Amino acid sequence: MEKYGDIIGREMRIFDINILLSPAMNIHRSILCGRNFEYFSEDPLVSGKIAAAIIKGVQSHKNCGTTVKHFTGNNQEFNRKSSNSIMSERTLREIYMKGFEIAVEEGHPTALMTSYNLINGIHPSENQRFLIGVVRNEWNFTGLIMTDWAVTGNIEYGKAKYPGQFAYNTLKAGVNIHMTGHKIDFDSVIQKLKENFLKRQDLLVCASKVYETIEMLNK
Repeated sequence: MEKYGDIIGREMRIFDINILLSPAMNIHRSILCGRNFEYFSEDPLVSGKIAAAIIKGVQSHKNCGTTVKHFTGNNQEFNRKSSNSIMSERTLREIYMKGFEIAVEEGHPTALMTSYNLINGIHPSENQRFLIGVVRNEWNFTGLIMTDWAVTGNIEYGKAKYPGQFAYNTLKAGVNIHMTGHKIDFDSVIQKLKENFLKRQDLLVCASKVYETIEMLNK
């Protein structure tokens, strides 16, 4: 798998690509998950080790980075953007997060992408305990955190039971880039700054991490 990553890294250099939006490493739980072809296993240890090897292969090439995704518990295709994965802390830690933990600590990826779904009623992108408490503080991840390619708030969710991801919540929770971005995101962030829900420091932290990543990939 490291050799496979090396081949990808060489191709990235040819096409002048800096960040690979891979490896994807959610757990195989349903044969109906449309992204299973990207994922590795129903075993978090196997998934983590494979992902770490690919990351090392890709990042052995100068100016080439990787993104582990989709963090976390994203294992079905139906209602993918607003499904709610209910699970215990032990299940979350030992099955759904373990592969990501291994990939981060052994592979040191450039970026991490959050998933669409909710876990116990909260989107991972809006969960400060996940992103700062676990990913940053426990796993010592220093890279960039981005959302999956989401449409802000309830634009696409309509009358779904659970709300979408709001840019001001993701920034507050530790996300550095809310993808793909929309004027509604900009306006809502400005409004939350005026309401003092967001601080200027929150935005500076996000922006500085983007800058650091660009600088690191262009040394």
